[in-house]
Amino acid sequence: MLTDACQHFYRCVACGTMLKPLAGDCCVFCSYGDTPCPPVQLSGEGYGSRSTERAGAPGEDPQVGV
Repeated sequence: MLTDACQHFYRCVACGTMLKPLAGDCCVFCSYGDTPCPPVQLSGEGYGSRSTERAGAPGEDPQVGV
């Protein structure tokens, strides 16, 4: 994981799907990871769009591949 910048896109090596950050998140780590990216951790901003109201089943996200 990058320690000084956000990664805005990530292509899955298994299926080829291009992941993009969800609305309100700075990068794919904040949208799909289990912890926010290091820049967000250092700033103390939290998770962006990752709230308990939005959380669905693990691995279930309608934005994947959009």
